[in-house]
This record gives sequence, structure tokens and C-alpha cells, in this order.
Amino acid sequence: MPVAIITGASKGLGRALGAALAERGWDLVLDARTADVLQETATELSAYGTRVEALSGDVTDAGHRAALVVAARRLGGVDLLVNNASALGAEPLVRLDELPLEGLRRALEVNVVAALGLVQEAMPLLRASGAGAVIGVSSDAAAEAYETWGGYGASKAALDQLSAVLAQEEPGLRVWAVDPGDMATDLYAAAVPDDDDPRPEPADVVPAFLRLIDERPASGRYGAPSLLERR
Repeated sequence: MPVAIITGASKGLGRALGAALAERGWDLVLDARTADVLQETATELSAYGTRVEALSGDVTDAGHRAALVVAARRLGGVDLLVNNASALGAEPLVRLDELPLEGLRRALEVNVVAALGLVQEAMPLLRASGAGAVIGVSSDAAAEAYETWGGYGASKAALDQLSAVLAQEEPGLRVWAVDPGDMATDLYAAAVPDDDDPRPEPADVVPAFLRLIDERPASGRYGAPSLLERR
């Protein structure tokens, strides 16, 4: 069975994508910081009959990243790596003149440095897969200038650039930066707590990710809404 590592997988998009892959028979290695919530997710997803390894920890910890890859190796390798774990830099979001530099460092460490660190750790298994793929969960804020989204957007723009360069350096892999669009997630609620406009549920966006996995288009940056429109 194919194996996926998904970070930030206890809820939101990570959990929804994990459920969709488990339903298809994928074995999973799931990461999140909150152990009890992650274990609940793992128990739910293992009901599909696949093997699910749940490792709580912080992706900025090199030892934790290594443990995720070791767990995937026990399951058979790494066919898909989804860098979904994200940090905002400030909750709620603030203008750049108020953004704590420690918050910006945290966003860069989680969204960029840890993501690359996990790619590096998993690279031998991704190459050995024969159909290895890396997904960096991006944001519209990586490409557009929105007030208060500067720190988070800068970190996601950096992740997009790393993904683009990785695709050039590893032509045997598929490397996709994916903007899922607005979703009803805890992350968005923490970013803009006063915005209660209705938004799609993460599960509504997952078919766009599955389309990439199924069709394996060229490496590049994709928007989930446009992928869904072309179905």
C-alpha cells in the first residue's frame, strides 16, 4: 500500500485529507502537537482498515521529523509527503508594524525550515518510491498582499519558492504547492476571529488534492478552487 506523511493532521485539512487517503487504502503517518486530539484522529482513520501511525510533536524538532520518517519506513516507505502544519506568526493577525519578530521567526521555522527539513529527511524514500510526491500547502496570501497577512504570507511565499526549486532539482518527483482557498478551520478562526462569513469545510477541498494525486500533473503551483472547477 502507498504511504503518506501528513503534518498538522489532527484536524482541519490534514485530517480530512488523511481520511480520504485512508478510505482509498493508504497507510498513514500523522503528526500534530496535541497528542490526545491526534490519537482520536488516528483511531477514527484506522477504522478504514489501514495502518495509521500517530506521532505527536513539533515539526521544528529535528528528532521528531526523523521519527516521522522512521515510522513511514516501517510501513514501507514514503510515496507522499504533505507539509500542512502551519503557524500564523500572531493570533489574531496584526499589521507588520505590530508583528512580533518572534512570531515571524516561528512562522518561518514551522512553514519553511521544518518543511524543508522533513523533505530532506524523507528524500531517500521519496526517490525510491518511483512515484514520490511532495505537497506544500500554500495560501493566497503567498501571492497577494493582504493587510495583516504579511508575516504568514511571506512564509508561504518562501515555501512556494522552495517547492519550485525542489521541482527543478528533483525531476523524478512531483512537487506541488497548493493553495486550498478559504476554509472553515481553526487556523483561519485564530487568524481573523471576527470574520464569521461562511467558508467551505476542509473535506470540500480534498477532492482537489486527490485529483493531483490521481492525475500527477507537472510540478507547480495549483489552486484548489480551479482544480475543482475543472472536474
